[in-house]
Amino acid sequence: MAKLRVGNAPCSWGTLEFEGMKGEQIGYSRMLDELAETDYTGTELGDWGYMPTDPAVLGAELERRGLVMLGAFVPVALKYPSEHDPGIATAVRIARLLAAVASDPSPYLVLADNNGTDPVRTQLAGRIPPGAGLSAAEWSVFAAGADRLARTVFDETGIRTVFHHHCAGYVETPEEIIRFLELTDPGTIGLVFDSGHHAYGSGGEDVIEAMNRYGDRIWYVHCKDCDPQVATQARAEEWDYFAALRHGVFCELGKGAVDFPGVLRRLAARGYNGYVLVEQDILPGMGSPRESARRNRNYLRSIELANFDSVLPGRNRTAA
Repeated sequence: MAKLRVGNAPCSWGTLEFEGMKGEQIGYSRMLDELAETDYTGTELGDWGYMPTDPAVLGAELERRGLVMLGAFVPVALKYPSEHDPGIATAVRIARLLAAVASDPSPYLVLADNNGTDPVRTQLAGRIPPGAGLSAAEWSVFAAGADRLARTVFDETGIRTVFHHHCAGYVETPEEIIRFLELTDPGTIGLVFDSGHHAYGSGGEDVIEAMNRYGDRIWYVHCKDCDPQVATQARAEEWDYFAALRHGVFCELGKGAVDFPGVLRRLAARGYNGYVLVEQDILPGMGSPRESARRNRNYLRSIELANFDSVLPGRNRTAA
């Protein structure tokens, strides 16, 4: 019987990439202790400098707690050609650290747009109207930059890249995700499927239908839930992305709209043996991260036996 491998991320302890929303951060040592105490066995890097950047020190911190490094989130404003070279340099630096502490499975470089920086996209997050995205020329630049970054990272470090569709960025809606996948090399860059961002960015589309659509381009999975009542209110009152975050649009697992039993069945049917990473964007003052992490882990455990027990023997896949 397959065992679901589950990690959690620094953002679940309030370490968000957005300036002005960091507050008083929980230190990495306490975060890793609490993550391991609540029965997760993998994590991501968080912002550069949040965890140690010396490979020996970082490796020792992970090994001491029995943790696997799963990836690192790297935002790059791919719409702008001038941002490609510095973005690639940053990605390679981070990927070298990932490679130095890599175990099983190998971590991913999690590439994303520089979400939350464009005022229009930030204001319209969760309710992007048709035609409000990139032009054909901008799409060409965006996709070429993503492909070049992923190729360079792999050639220099051996680390593969997945792209993170994300609210308040230029790849948010199902149509934008499909366009990105059509324009990028399927052998070079995959998709990290984020269930919560898809639920909010799509207006509530069925998550299983979405996973079927993206198919083998899904190499990695982030488990995030979306509160449909908060999402509806956010759209009705035209909140921007950060207001939706502050109101808890991404709630604890099992309390929102995402069909996680269906997600696990879909993963099992495809022979997925990678990690799923729990994310619940916790802002300073929004309750106890450790207890939320514990409840999220217990929820996944409660649905695992009935829904993730049919990974086919002999297959060694990470794509979903």
